[in-house]
Amino acid sequence: VAKQIPAEVVYEDNKFIAFLDINPRSPGHLQIIPKEHYRWVWDLPADRQADGGIGHYFEVAQKLAKALQRAFNQPAIWSRIMGDEVEHAHVWLFPHQNTSGDKDDLVGNAKKIRSILSK
Repeated sequence: VAKQIPAEVVYEDNKFIAFLDINPRSPGHLQIIPKEHYRWVWDLPADRQADGGIGHYFEVAQKLAKALQRAFNQPAIWSRIMGDEVEHAHVWLFPHQNTSGDKDDLVGNAKKIRSILSK
């Protein structure tokens, strides 16, 4: 969140940031995290109107999943709600592992995703 560690950021708003995972399972594998610290995804505010709440989180996840579908021409986008290896809420999104492309081309994959999001 503080951008002290280099990352290929593909999305950012005032409450959430999404960046490519440095150990990708497939091209475009990304993580979405809240900028405010929550230990678990389930700790985010439940108020449906809350900017930065769990509803907003999953709206961002849906937007990014649809961008991944288009960027990688892959309808199957997997998701995992994580929190075990880093003590901060995060959601993984990644295209099916049979998606063509180089999963380690973080710069190129980020450009593909940002291009779709900018349309």
